[in-house]
Amino acid sequence: MSQINDRQPSVFSPFQLQMLELVSRVQDQREMDDIRRLLSDYFARKAEAEIDRLWDEGLIDNTVIEGWKTEHMRTPYKQ
Repeated sequence: MSQINDRQPSVFSPFQLQMLELVSRVQDQREMDDIRRLLSDYFARKAEAEIDRLWDEGLIDNTVIEGWKTEHMRTPYKQ
């Protein structure tokens, strides 16, 4: 009989372990939704701060942002 999973177990970083510890204490869906919202807000603020920095340094402007609206960033696949 062959083994289902021949790979080594995943190794988590200390940060991932902290997150696992956090979510192991979640009691219900409302708490999980709150945590998701907090994390989403955190990363949105980080992205906004980085965009502001790029704007302030003149690396992006309205022309660049308008170009993003029509930019296709899909992975090209060979046909």
